[in-house]
Amino acid sequence: MQTFHGKSVFGGIAIGRILIYKKQEQQVKRSKITDCDAEIRRFRESRDKVIEQLKGLYEVALKKIGESEAAIFEIHQMMLEDMDYNESIESIIISQEVNAEYAVAATGDNFAQMFSNMDDDYMRGRAADVKDVSERLLGNLTGNENGCFSLEGPSILVAEDLVPSETVQLDKEKVLAFVTVKGSVNSHTAILARTMNIPALIGVELSEEVMGQMDGKIGIVDGFSGSFHLDPEESLSIELQKRMNAEDEKKRLLKDLRGKANITLDGKEIKLYANIGNSKDLAMVLQNDAAGIGLFRSEFIYLEKKEYPTEEEQFTIYKTVAQTMAGKKVIIRTLDIGADKQADYFKLDKEENPAMGCRAIRICLTRPEIFKTQLRALFRASAFGNIAIMYPMIISVEEVRRIREITKQVEEELNEQGIAYGLVEQGIMIETPAAVMVSEELAKEVDFFSIGTNDLTQYTLAIDRQNPQLDEFYDAHHPAVLRMIQMVIENAHKAGIWVGICGELGADAELTSTFLKMGVDELSVSPGYILPLRKIIRETDVSKL
Repeated sequence: MQTFHGKSVFGGIAIGRILIYKKQEQQVKRSKITDCDAEIRRFRESRDKVIEQLKGLYEVALKKIGESEAAIFEIHQMMLEDMDYNESIESIIISQEVNAEYAVAATGDNFAQMFSNMDDDYMRGRAADVKDVSERLLGNLTGNENGCFSLEGPSILVAEDLVPSETVQLDKEKVLAFVTVKGSVNSHTAILARTMNIPALIGVELSEEVMGQMDGKIGIVDGFSGSFHLDPEESLSIELQKRMNAEDEKKRLLKDLRGKANITLDGKEIKLYANIGNSKDLAMVLQNDAAGIGLFRSEFIYLEKKEYPTEEEQFTIYKTVAQTMAGKKVIIRTLDIGADKQADYFKLDKEENPAMGCRAIRICLTRPEIFKTQLRALFRASAFGNIAIMYPMIISVEEVRRIREITKQVEEELNEQGIAYGLVEQGIMIETPAAVMVSEELAKEVDFFSIGTNDLTQYTLAIDRQNPQLDEFYDAHHPAVLRMIQMVIENAHKAGIWVGICGELGADAELTSTFLKMGVDELSVSPGYILPLRKIIRETDVSKL
């Protein structure tokens, strides 16, 4: 037996025969051409054909996994229509007098590298999407397209990498699990695996030689421990088969928790909300029975645009979310752009230390015209549901007071124009040590706190959480972080406001009882964590902690 380790994308255990998937690599040669116009026409014709193919994949994904995940292929279409991407390809063709295949490959590599170098997990995950659309375009240009692969029977798929268009074509009935050497836990491939409930590991160190020897052998993927066992011993197979049966039973029981309250054995109630990136995630929010949305990341509305989104465009999105949630609370975080989340049209200066630079509320307060447009859209949408607004990266009372002045101006304008709006709660994210230390004063200025544990941990420990070389020093359970959370909760309650956690720690099952004991009022997590946390809460007796 051999055991390998990787990063788990989706928990679960699978036992079965291994199938090695090797995609046909595109061989791209650099050729000199004499007719650039003809080459550009050839590129554009291929691009249009690929866009049509992606529309077909969207329909396949829509039927297999739902609208939210099918949207990946709409994003791929947008990438192919992106002005920068197209201009780069055509510029290389003209300036270097080379064939379209070479220009596409070079552009795809450049854009993928650019995304890979970003600090943000989500944006790094976009590198795989750029590669996917570029490979598809190359296949069309060369007439050497990778097709859909078929499986004869249930198999564990092992590959160097899988792109989203390959993942969505997997026969869910036959793919027991997949293991890849490359990939990111935030890639769309990983997101698809989670949505399709397929146990999956990425980043498993497998040499070509080892992969060549495992085709057809028996393997076990343990998505909980991140282990991949080749030729497992019988005792291990029996043990993991028992765990598989137990997990199946657990999933069945979790579904039974839909509609039930998040109340501990001794009667303490806590709200479980969902974190989302756009309105396409709403189906998952409803499926997992969230009590509301604790974090709507509005910055993705800006990142998906080539120019500032208008008030009307934003209003339509916020209104849709509010109406879909039918009276449940929807907390929308205002623009949190800057640092690694860049949109060219903002024309932000390059900074030496962007994580501590011009970002989030600092942009909003220095460029109030952008901020007011978003606030007007949010206030208008509040007439159609229960919208709350949350401001990121706050470090002082003065900032909150400046925000209040601007929101007051917005309300006065809407009143003068006879435009209706609802009662809007306004809160702040506590994600800097400074905000923690002045939380007693901040609590008197706002309606709620939401603790962003990702940045709070990073800034408290002075460790870049994206730097893998510092993993051994990074402790999300560090006592300093937990004491800060406790302090924020106490100061919030002293001022009579509620406090939630919307960072990764909120979904950490090892800390749920700790947060209950601390008295947190709300946890906002990815939709898939709602029911497992509900189970823990309902089995906890806070009085005995």
